Amino acid sequence: MFVLLWLAVGAAIVLDVFDKLPLENAVGRFIGMTILPHGAMIVGLCVEYDVQKNGTTDWLGVGVRLTAIIPVCLFALYFMARLAVKPYRVKFDKTTVNTRVRAMYGGKILLKFTAISLLCNTVYYIFAIKNNFWDMPKPLWVTDTVISSVIILGYGWNGILRIVLLCRRLGIVKRVVYFFLLLVPIAGIFVLISMYRTAKAEYDYETTRKICESQRIESQVCKTKYPILLVHGLGFRDWKYFNYWGRIPAELIRNGATIYYGHQEACATVVTNAEHIRKKVLEIVEETGCEKVNIIAHSKGGLDSRYAIAKLGIEDYVATLTTVGTPHHGSQVTDLANKLPDSFYRKVADFADGRFKKLGDGNPDFYTACHQLNTEYAEQFNEEIKDSEKVYYQSYTSVMKNAFSFDILGFTWLLLSKYGRNDGLVTEESAKWGNFRGVYESKRIRGISHGDTIDLKREDYKGYDPREAYVEIVSELKEMGY
Repeated sequence: MFVLLWLAVGAAIVLDVFDKLPLENAVGRFIGMTILPHGAMIVGLCVEYDVQKNGTTDWLGVGVRLTAIIPVCLFALYFMARLAVKPYRVKFDKTTVNTRVRAMYGGKILLKFTAISLLCNTVYYIFAIKNNFWDMPKPLWVTDTVISSVIILGYGWNGILRIVLLCRRLGIVKRVVYFFLLLVPIAGIFVLISMYRTAKAEYDYETTRKICESQRIESQVCKTKYPILLVHGLGFRDWKYFNYWGRIPAELIRNGATIYYGHQEACATVVTNAEHIRKKVLEIVEETGCEKVNIIAHSKGGLDSRYAIAKLGIEDYVATLTTVGTPHHGSQVTDLANKLPDSFYRKVADFADGRFKKLGDGNPDFYTACHQLNTEYAEQFNEEIKDSEKVYYQSYTSVMKNAFSFDILGFTWLLLSKYGRNDGLVTEESAKWGNFRGVYESKRIRGISHGDTIDLKREDYKGYDPREAYVEIVSELKEMGY
């Protein structure tokens, strides 16, 4: 009998390793997270039963008989560890989502079944206390309570940490706030519910998105006639290890696009950066023989690109210009900043120039670059820089819904609110140029900021995915023959 038990336990573990034993189904989770944590009580009851049945004097005989429990206990420990590490089947998710999302999904499962376990154990202890723990020895039920509480809460914190660390939709601020609110009894319950729903929504979204992605990848929806040139905005460079455009380029490439970067300077003037763009466009045309390029520019990059097309002789080499959040009519934020004492403004600009020169700028001019974003300059710029009839121009923008939508843009959003809807730096009206294609908005209360449109936080929002937004832009350019 003893040998058969060991063989059975070994076989069960092997079958589970090869995904032939459904330990992680709903029943298995309930057993592993609700019943097995009371292992001390179960073993103690077995000892009590054996002693009463066979007499209390033959303790050696009791020990020999109870050795049969050893393999069962080992399997129980394996079972609980298995659920703590991987409370789901690998085959269930492997083909649709990555390791991060699978681990987060496991956290969601652990939270759900921890809640079920706590509820069941609450009922159990109500009955146990009313019945004086069925006259069991105090050391036994105290030990059982401590061990089961540690195990069950361990499952719960396992799930919490998975979601806090891996769920992108929570954001950095919400992660910190949630973590501390968990320590507040009543508030903690609502936090856990919110975490569970957020993790579930992200998992469902990622799963659906991955399926759609796998279905369309063969169609190469972003394989445009002309390559895509991505032109960044003020204050950033096209660094190798930090992509200004987040996950967007990889998604475009996955769907067939050919991507290049502007590599203009972070804080140079419009004229200086336009020259960089001119050189890059001609370099791409010469290298690939593509004849033209499609430019997608964000923020100030749109002004740099318009100048290059109109003044630097590359209109024959640019098929389209798409701008996202570009202050074509200026930004009132810079109007207000320009009212600061000029001496103070220049000191800040000199400091910025020094920093950006170390980061690679050859001719940083933060003072002038910022002034070129105000409304007065925009009016002069638009009178001088005319659109080329050879280039198709279109524009997009986004809007924040409140000051808490994007941490560092809350104050500027408040300043711009009296001028209309805005993304924290640019109003909706200012971003309109050429064929205005629309405003990116979120179904959530946070809205979509200036930084969200370039996937700055690498987050997804209900009703808006920055990767999908650019896939749509580029696929439409393809359909238009560009």
